Amino acid sequence: MAKGLTFTHNGGFQHLENFLARMLKNDLFNALEAYGQRGVDALRSVTPNDTGETAASWDYIISSDNGQWSVQWTNTHMADNIPVVILLQYGHATGTGGYVRGYDFINPAIQPIFDDIAESVWKEVIAK
Repeated sequence: MAKGLTFTHNGGFQHLENFLARMLKNDLFNALEAYGQRGVDALRSVTPNDTGETAASWDYIISSDNGQWSVQWTNTHMADNIPVVILLQYGHATGTGGYVRGYDFINPAIQPIFDDIAESVWKEVIAK
C-alpha cells in the first residue's frame, strides 16, 4: 500500500483574494511611492553634510518585474566618478596617504522604512 500526503483545508481564501485584487489595482505601487519618499527624506536627514550636495542628491526608483516590486534609493552625487555616499559610508583613502573612516548612516536611517513596509504588507495580506 502506497503512503501519501494528505492535506485538509478548512475555511476560505478571501483574505488572499482581497489582497491580490488590491495589488491588481496598483495599490502597492502607490504605497511604495510613499515609502520611497520617506526613505529619501530619512536619508537626506542623516547624510553627512559639507556642501549639502550629497544630501540633496537622494532619489528613488520603483520597478516591477514579473510581479515582483522593488524600491531602490539612489544618490547621484559623484566625486572622480565615484558615488560620494559610498565614500562616506565605507571610508576612503586620501590623496596624501591618509584614510577617512566610513560612517554607517544609511542602514540605521533606512531600516525603519523596511520594517514599516514589511508590517504594512503583512497587514494588507491579513486584512478583511
